[in-house]
Amino acid sequence: MELQTAVPGASRADWSWWREDIEQAHGAAQKPVHGEVALDVAIVGGGFAGLWTAILLKARAPHLKVGLLEASRVGDGASSRNGGIVHGYWQSLPSNIRTFGVDTALELARLGSEAQQAFKAFVTAPGRDVWWKEEGNLRVATCPAQEDALRKFLEGCAGLGVENYVQPLSAPQVRELVASPAFGSGIYFPEAGNVHPGRLVLALKAAALEAGVLIHEHSPVSRIDEGKPHQVIASAGTVSAHHVVLATNVGLAGLPGVGNRMSLFSSYACMSNPSEEALHQLRWSKAMGMNDARMFLHYFRQTHDGRVLMGSGSGPIGWGSAACAEQLRHDPASLERPRAGLQRLLPSMARAGLAKSWGWPIDVSADRVPFFSTHKPGIHYAAGFSGHGVQAGWIAGQCLTSLVLEQKDKWYHSPFCQRRVPRLPPEPFKYLGACAIRAAILACEEAEQLEQRASYTAQTVAALPALLGLRIGVR
Repeated sequence: MELQTAVPGASRADWSWWREDIEQAHGAAQKPVHGEVALDVAIVGGGFAGLWTAILLKARAPHLKVGLLEASRVGDGASSRNGGIVHGYWQSLPSNIRTFGVDTALELARLGSEAQQAFKAFVTAPGRDVWWKEEGNLRVATCPAQEDALRKFLEGCAGLGVENYVQPLSAPQVRELVASPAFGSGIYFPEAGNVHPGRLVLALKAAALEAGVLIHEHSPVSRIDEGKPHQVIASAGTVSAHHVVLATNVGLAGLPGVGNRMSLFSSYACMSNPSEEALHQLRWSKAMGMNDARMFLHYFRQTHDGRVLMGSGSGPIGWGSAACAEQLRHDPASLERPRAGLQRLLPSMARAGLAKSWGWPIDVSADRVPFFSTHKPGIHYAAGFSGHGVQAGWIAGQCLTSLVLEQKDKWYHSPFCQRRVPRLPPEPFKYLGACAIRAAILACEEAEQLEQRASYTAQTVAALPALLGLRIGVR
């Protein structure tokens, strides 16, 4: 089994602000794997999913010899390039109801609530400074079309008894929280928090090492030779293991039976310079995460040191399994979109200037919920995080641990492990269709922001996913 575990762009020039901020604290790299090593469980990939799996495996089965192989430094992929907004599935409840039905959608949300509490317990433990803030998340409308989107969301939640998790706010109530002239009404989700993703990586690495996990950095894996045990072939050594966990994010796009159930998208973000004065002008004293009500949304949050991160999940699409494609990390139009969003939504922060911008590929599942499964006997994987992997990394760890240990618990039986993820069309149809739909949706959302109508062609193409019964690309 050939693997793609290293995505070009892990050089310092392509780091996020989060990654730059932890470089000194990162310390010396853990030694690469060398020669022949025997393990019970080998984890390929040192991001959130791989680190959580290592920690939770040792918690449930301390006797196991668990090792983790990372192509670069732990966290150097998507885990240090996200917004650090930590939430579960209450924020996608109506769309999950349409996809899975009420019972499954509520089960996903409640499992997310359990994950949120466990995540909080970890990050607030003594000695862990990950800039944790638990102030909720606020979705705001910034034009009449987005007001309609919020109304439909609330209608989808009506009668479900979820008032503790989903709370409508009027425009004046929103502006009491953040006084941006661009904001209208909103929906507040109390169960959400923020972290510094880089510091979280370091906390997870320390916890894994303390638990006895062997971490090998600068150990890219090229293939796995299946057998009893499996042989994991790295650049300077071979690891034999009875179980292998694949936690390589977009690197799994080429894995048979997995890649055709997800698409490669990309997300771009920028980090402002610090400005307490600008935050004061906005009266943004409650450090909640925020996003607008687009499908290709802007997501934004404060940092501990008075900065604002603005991101946009609207970058280019990747062809097939080509996670190394240049446009997934260096697309000028996509780099400009979060900068423009900062200028329009939070102009006082935009005047503080930018410290850093970056982009990175993300794996979006065909139904926009992550999935964890067994590929072949003893080989397990995590895929389809869909841009929401901070909390879901903990869920991945629980599910993968249950799969490895063959424990038929609630995680093993959960929709994260047991549902059937739809297949997407083969290439070139997947890529060409996704590119056309992305362009149409962007055109519609830009027109709506100006309170105009997009072209008939854009409206028609943007409506296709819903008409075809798809979950991905549905506004």
